[in-house]
Amino acid sequence: MLHLTEKESCSDTLSVAMTPISSSSKAYRPLLLVVTVFLFAAVVIYVSLITRQQVLLELQQKAESDLAQYRASLQQRLERYQSLPQLLANSDLLRAVVSPAPSQDLVNRANAYLERAAELVHALDIYVMAADGTTTAASNWQKETSFVGRNFSFRPYFTDAMAGQAGRYFALGSTTKKRGYYFSFPIEEGDIKTGAVVVKIDLDQIEERWSDPNTDILVADEDGVVVISTEPEWMFQTLRPLTNEQMQRIVDSLRYGDQPLESLDIVRRNRDPQGLERITLLTRNSLTDETLQEVEARQYFTISSELPGTDLEILMLVSLKPLEERLFLAQALSAVIFLLVVLIISLTWQRRRNLRDRELFKQREEQVRQENEARITGILNNTHAGLALIDTEGRIEYFNPVLQRLFGYRPEQMMGEPLYKLLAEQDQTIMQQYIMREISTREQNLRLEVDAVAADGNPFPVELTLNNMLLAGRYHLIVTLVDITERIRHLQELERIQGELEERVRSRTADLQAANQRLRSEVEQHNQTQNELVQAAKLAVLGQMSAGINHELNQPLTAIRNYADNAQRFLERDMADKAQSNLGAIAALTERMARILHPLKEFARKRDGETSRVCLRNLRDGAMSILYGQLERAGVSVSWPEKLEKHWVEGDQLRLEQVVVNLLNNAIQAMSESDKREIQVHLYEDQGDLLVMGFEDTGPGVTPEVAARVFEPFFTTKSQGLGLGLGLSISQRIVQSLQGELSLRSGAAGGAEFLLKLRRIPTKEPQLTGVDQA
Repeated sequence: MLHLTEKESCSDTLSVAMTPISSSSKAYRPLLLVVTVFLFAAVVIYVSLITRQQVLLELQQKAESDLAQYRASLQQRLERYQSLPQLLANSDLLRAVVSPAPSQDLVNRANAYLERAAELVHALDIYVMAADGTTTAASNWQKETSFVGRNFSFRPYFTDAMAGQAGRYFALGSTTKKRGYYFSFPIEEGDIKTGAVVVKIDLDQIEERWSDPNTDILVADEDGVVVISTEPEWMFQTLRPLTNEQMQRIVDSLRYGDQPLESLDIVRRNRDPQGLERITLLTRNSLTDETLQEVEARQYFTISSELPGTDLEILMLVSLKPLEERLFLAQALSAVIFLLVVLIISLTWQRRRNLRDRELFKQREEQVRQENEARITGILNNTHAGLALIDTEGRIEYFNPVLQRLFGYRPEQMMGEPLYKLLAEQDQTIMQQYIMREISTREQNLRLEVDAVAADGNPFPVELTLNNMLLAGRYHLIVTLVDITERIRHLQELERIQGELEERVRSRTADLQAANQRLRSEVEQHNQTQNELVQAAKLAVLGQMSAGINHELNQPLTAIRNYADNAQRFLERDMADKAQSNLGAIAALTERMARILHPLKEFARKRDGETSRVCLRNLRDGAMSILYGQLERAGVSVSWPEKLEKHWVEGDQLRLEQVVVNLLNNAIQAMSESDKREIQVHLYEDQGDLLVMGFEDTGPGVTPEVAARVFEPFFTTKSQGLGLGLGLSISQRIVQSLQGELSLRSGAAGGAEFLLKLRRIPTKEPQLTGVDQA
C-alpha cells in the first residue's frame, strides 16, 4: 500500500509539470527563440576570442620556458667539453706525437691514451693533427674508420686552431658520416703552432630526450642548415634557400658531405598582433604504398634564441593544433553552459507552476516521517545490543526489549532505577564516574568493560558505551550494552594459538641459527677475496713504479754492455788482466741489480695474513728500499724518528710495508707541485695500548669534502693514469684487519697528515736477527 501511494504521488507531480503552456505564452515563442539564438552566438564568439588569446599566451610562455631549458641543457653539454682540448694540448705525450717523424711506440702510446680519454669522457672521437692537417694519433685508431693518416686541413676548426684560437664547429664526419660538434685547440712549442687537438662529441641524446608531441626543436648553423631536429626528415634541410656563395663554402669544407641541403617547404610566414611569427609548413607522410605520399600543412608559431659562444641558433616550432582543440572545447563548453542556463531558467519557470502542489508534498512528508519513526522503533527493538536512555543522574528513562531480555527484569523493575545498579558492586563506582565524566566533557563514545548481574544473580561481561544527546532542551545519555561473553571466549582461544605460534618461532629460531652459521662461512670467503684485492693493489703500486725501476736497471745494464765489449777486445789483444778487471765490474753491477729487485720481489709476495711481531726499523727499511729510486727522482726527502728498533707492533711485515708504501707514495704525488718536498714521520706514544705513526707532507692539504671521501674505493683526485683510487681504501682495510686505525687530519705545516695506529707490543726488546739488522 505504501509503494502504491508513492507512485500515485509521482504521477500527480508529473501531470502538473507537463500541463500545456498557456496560449498567451505561445505568442512570444518566436521572439524568445531569436533572442536566445543571438545571445548564444554572441557568447560563443566572445569565449572563442578570450580563449584564443589565453591559449596563445600559455603556449608562448611554455615555449619560452622549454626553449630556455633546452638551451641550458645544450649549453651545459657543450661547456662540459670545451676545455678538454686545451687540457689535452698540454700533454707531453701529445706534444711529442706531432713532432716530425715520431716513433711508432710513441704513436701507439698516444693512440691508447686518446682511446682511454674518449671512453672516460664519453666523446665520439679525440684525435691529434700535425701542422699540415694530417692526423697522427686518434682514439679510433683500431677501427676501420680510423682518422690516423687522414688530412682534415680543410676543416675550419683546424684553421682556427692553427691561428692560435680555440675552434668550435658543427659538421657531418667526412669519414664516419656521423654528425657531431667539434672542439679544437692548438698545440704550441713556444710561439710555434705544431698541431691541434680535436674533440668530437655526440648531441643525439639531446634530441632523444625531447618528448613533447606538440613542440618541435630545430638547431641551425649560421647558414640556416638544420643540424639537430626532433623531426628526422627535417635534418640537413635549410630554413631558407642557400645562396651560391653559401653553398660553395659548405661544399669546399665538406661540412655536410653529400647531403642535398634542400629548403623546408615553408609556404607562408606572417606575424600576429602579439609579434609572434607564424608559419605554414608542408610535410610529406608516406601512405601504405611507399611510392605515394600525403602532403600535410601544419601551422606553427616560432620563437628562437642564439646559443652563446657558438654560431648555432635554436628555433622552437610550437604546433597550433592545441589552440584549435582548446577553441573547439571552449566553444562546446560555452554552448553546454548556455543551454544549461536556458534549461535552469525554464525549470525555474516550471517550478512556479508547481507551488500549488506543495501542500500535497507536506502531507506526504508527514506520512513518511511517521513511517520512519515506526521503522526506527522496530530497529531499536530488534538490534543485538541493549539500549537505554538515562538522565544526568543515571536513572533509566527508556530501554529496548533486548536490554530487558539481557537482564531478565520486568519493565516496572527497571524504569526509573539507576543503571549502575544492574552492574556488579565492584563496577558500580566506575560506572558513576564515567557518567559524571560524560556529563562534564560531552565526550562521545566513552567505552568500558564491566561485569553485569542478571535478575537470577548470574554475572556476565558486557561492553558499555556512553554517548550524549540533546533532547527537548535537556542532555540525556545513550547507553549501549553488548554481551561480550563470546568475545572473551575467542580471546582465550587466541591466547592458546599464540602459545602454539611462539613454539613455532622457537623452532624457526633454530633454523635461523643454522643459516647464521652458513653466513659466517660466506664471510670467511669474503675475507679471502679481500686478501686477493690487497695483493692486486701491491702489484698496482709496483706497476706505477715500473718506470723508476726501468731507469734504475738501465744504468747498470748499459755499463755491463760496455764492460763486456771492452773485455772482448782485451781478450783479442791478449790483455787478460784488464779483461779480468772488466768481468769483476760486471759481477758487481749484477749484484747491484739483484739488490734493487730483491725488496720488490719480497713486497709482491703473497702472504697468508697471520700476524707476528714487527719492528718499526724493519718496516722503515723495507719501505725505503722499495721507494728510494722514486724519492730521489721526485726530489723528496723523508725524515724518520730515531731509535725505531726499540718499538715493536703487532701485525704482518709485508702488509704493513704495503700500507707505508701507499702513504709515502700518496705524499710524493701530493707534493708534485710544491716547492718544498719533505715528509716528516712522527711517533706518538701516549695512546694507551696503541702506537701512533704520523706521515705529514708539505703538499697543499685536503679540503673537508675530499677528507670525508678519501677512504672510499675508486675515489681519487689524481690525474688520469696516476691511480685507481684504491690505495688508501685497501690500506684502511689492512689496518682494520690488524685491529688498528688509519685516519687523516691537517698537518701543522699546512699539508696532510695520515695517522697510523697499531697495537703496541710490550717494551721487552727482542734480539734482532740478521735479516732485521740488515
